[in-house]
Amino acid sequence: MRGSDEFREAVRRGVRTGRPTLVVHATTTDGDPEVRVGFVVSKAVGNAVTRNRVKRRLRHLSLAALPATPPGTRVVVRALPRAAERPHEVEGDLDRAWEKAISRLKERERHVSRRVKP
Repeated sequence: MRGSDEFREAVRRGVRTGRPTLVVHATTTDGDPEVRVGFVVSKAVGNAVTRNRVKRRLRHLSLAALPATPPGTRVVVRALPRAAERPHEVEGDLDRAWEKAISRLKERERHVSRRVKP
């Protein structure tokens, strides 16, 4: 994801799952079947070198979760300062948060589809 509109939509309208090192926001779209992922690493995480290291690590780790992610999903991963302090925790946190966010999205879609039917 590159545009601020995509980030904003995923954060505001999607589901949120938090872990000690990061927060995962996820939403679905109707039009584009492509899975898109964006990363937010603020200055609170560290200096530029540290932020880029965290972002590269998150990008690498998120590749493993893409095949199990439903088409049309938008995911925003927001790193917390602990991601730089304890990088060994990031992989497990990302896996659990990603799975939980996708699970919540599916549950939300089931709930909405039940409400829409006559």
